[in-house]
Amino acid sequence: MTVDTRVIRAGQMYRYYLRQTVVGDGRRPARTPLREAQEQAGVPVGRWMGRGLAVLGLAPGEEVTEAQLRNLFGERGRHPYADRIEADRLAQGDSAKKAFKAGALGRRVMVTGVDFVFRPQPTIYLLWALGDEETRRVIEAAHERAIERVLEWIEDEVAVIRYGKDGIYRVRPPGGLVAARFRHYEARSGRPLLHDHLLLSVKGQRLDGKWGSIHTLALHENTVAASALYNELVAAEVCEELGLATEPRIVTPGRRPVMEIAGVPHELIRWTSRRSDQIAACLEELEHEYVTAVDDDGELKFLPVVSERARAKLNAMAARKTRPPKQKTRPLAQLRAWWKASAILTSGVAADVITSLLEYARAAAAVIRARVAAVVDVALAAVDVTATVFVMNDGGRFHRRHLLAEARRHLALVGRGRRRDPDLDDQIVAAAISTHCLDISEPKTTIGLLADYRLYTARWDLADLPARPRPPTPVPDPDRHPPADPGEPAALRPPGQDAGEWEIPRIPLQYDRAVLAGAMVREKLRTTATVAVRGRAYDVARHQQAAMPEQLLALPAADPDDDQEPEVGPSAIDMTALRALRASRTDVEALDLTADRLRRLQEAAAKMTDDSRARADCRTAPADADAVRRVRPDEQQAHRPQEPGPHRGREAGH
Repeated sequence: MTVDTRVIRAGQMYRYYLRQTVVGDGRRPARTPLREAQEQAGVPVGRWMGRGLAVLGLAPGEEVTEAQLRNLFGERGRHPYADRIEADRLAQGDSAKKAFKAGALGRRVMVTGVDFVFRPQPTIYLLWALGDEETRRVIEAAHERAIERVLEWIEDEVAVIRYGKDGIYRVRPPGGLVAARFRHYEARSGRPLLHDHLLLSVKGQRLDGKWGSIHTLALHENTVAASALYNELVAAEVCEELGLATEPRIVTPGRRPVMEIAGVPHELIRWTSRRSDQIAACLEELEHEYVTAVDDDGELKFLPVVSERARAKLNAMAARKTRPPKQKTRPLAQLRAWWKASAILTSGVAADVITSLLEYARAAAAVIRARVAAVVDVALAAVDVTATVFVMNDGGRFHRRHLLAEARRHLALVGRGRRRDPDLDDQIVAAAISTHCLDISEPKTTIGLLADYRLYTARWDLADLPARPRPPTPVPDPDRHPPADPGEPAALRPPGQDAGEWEIPRIPLQYDRAVLAGAMVREKLRTTATVAVRGRAYDVARHQQAAMPEQLLALPAADPDDDQEPEVGPSAIDMTALRALRASRTDVEALDLTADRLRRLQEAAAKMTDDSRARADCRTAPADADAVRRVRPDEQQAHRPQEPGPHRGREAGH
């Protein structure tokens, strides 16, 4: 994700933000005014954002002062002009208690805000750091507009004010929210990292004029959807303004691809990821300690494999252990000159590529845009989104926000940096819920009746998918290799090899299985509807397949004795687009596609095709074999929505 969140509490945490975050993550000298410290650090002043500014007497884009920050975030949620309001009330003869209360925004709170950190994809901020001034201004403008759009989405569809007993009542803040934005230019390692801190106040006004507090849990629950929206918006505007395109790159095997600007060498990303290398090295040590830790009886404390949840916690620990001290901030012009010189000397990329990085990216974009059509089919997108969310969520249960985040990722993957209709993600989610999802909510409280907290699962059964491997049983002897598979015995450690020098086994990630689920569901849908009904969707699918890397395509079964290419039809992959994709240098550089992976995908697709044909043969009556079957209006969808009722479980075919 490129959007992180962290709560802001009054007290010590607020003072940390006031000393360092508002001055570019540098060290603010003691007793130095905020504006002067920002000028010394070479960072711009903070700016106010949000539709709720008018009620507080502020304007969008107005400079953020230290007194305003202290009142709103440091004094447990007071009015930004609380000092002036209190002085006026005292001058009018009010008591000190009444004057203090007049400057408050409802009840005082300890959690005063949420810090949203927005940063674009690495290839975008590399173009920002190494490009010319015009490129820098375009990227910064796209970055700012994407943040504004995400804040509007949070105000309209995410933020809620809880009030009443146990927060039983929830209402959107009709006047909007208030946020302060601060820009930073570099990471702790000194490498380029364009990012903004958006300090979002939890204070919002209800319809009756009273002030309440925003439910911070709702903000955290929608962080992934906010990150997907920001990524899509900033990449689309940068690509449209500069004539670029995005491509999927596999960063971590087993995880979803990351959309990056095509033509920007991956070595430059490695040049900026010095912190990532340090975290990875520390993570290996922590993983070894995790799988070999024993209790007082000599038994292993944990399983001898690292699950995805354990890996995330260990990664956070490694990030904290390797966190370097903050450096002195420098002006942006000086930083950009130093970054370009450092990249030329240490990145391993040719100097002419670095100095002409935008031209290389435009050349790669021309190839991609000539090959990939800007076509999105809502019906096919709904299948992929539902299958991915169903597989990647434990128990196959999910909420609307999970579908929305995956729909935005799907649009970014297919669009390749093109702008799309603003409500297209909502259309995909609506199609997925109405056609492929079953509402299994059993609300016991008022919150369970809200649309955002309805619980869903898929209507179809994915029992044909390979089962997720179970963790192996613990191995009592830490001097043996942890087994890679549950049925294998622990192997003796080779002589001379120290503990930790073998590869730590990890539970496989679920994204590969989710991709295969989408392919299998599409194949099932093809056998339940005629070409006359779904023919247009198949044509659209060929364009979408050309936009995806080979690891996301289920290849058709091939006859080893037949040298003919399979015919492109409703049940076959577009081999022309596949060959063009394999010939593309920009995509192949990022793919780690082995012959074994291709063979497994071919076998899965072959089994999928055979099963679908067998089911189709069973459904066709012998007497009607030569007759043309008319499609009834009630058969326009492969899976029609069912009447709401109790969930019968997967064994009932859902």
